[in-house]
Amino acid sequence: MNRRILFSLAGLLVAGFLTAHGVFSEPAPQSTRKAFNSPERIVQAPFSEAVLANNTLYLSGTIGLDPKTGKPPAEIEDEIKLLMGNVQHALALAGMNMDDVVSVQVFCTDLSLFEKFNPIYKSYFTKDMPARAFIGAGSLLRGGHFELQAVAVKR
Repeated sequence: MNRRILFSLAGLLVAGFLTAHGVFSEPAPQSTRKAFNSPERIVQAPFSEAVLANNTLYLSGTIGLDPKTGKPPAEIEDEIKLLMGNVQHALALAGMNMDDVVSVQVFCTDLSLFEKFNPIYKSYFTKDMPARAFIGAGSLLRGGHFELQAVAVKR
């Protein structure tokens, strides 16, 4: 083989190696991450209420506790409203609202409460409903009937 062909092959091999190892690619953008916690938070535990990673907000599980007693209210409807209010508050801390929510998991100690939960839950959204799972659960912290966990994406 002549030298020109050998140099061309060597150059192609080096270029292929460098391309495969990302030498010519743009550096990956730095991920931003920020935790949010309400100063009025009732339960002090080792987790953040929400974590914003780039434009996605991950909400920890929340339950509908009465802020005065630290327990769920006697009326299920009031518990659901407190629960949904907690979600709204966590979203607002990150500059979001309920219509930014894309996925929800609801854990419930009594699946017969499904029909009571839905109309109140639905009233908190004005656009498309997020994907959702409604999951039967054993006992929940502090005697709650529901725990809700969600993911929101900033529009």
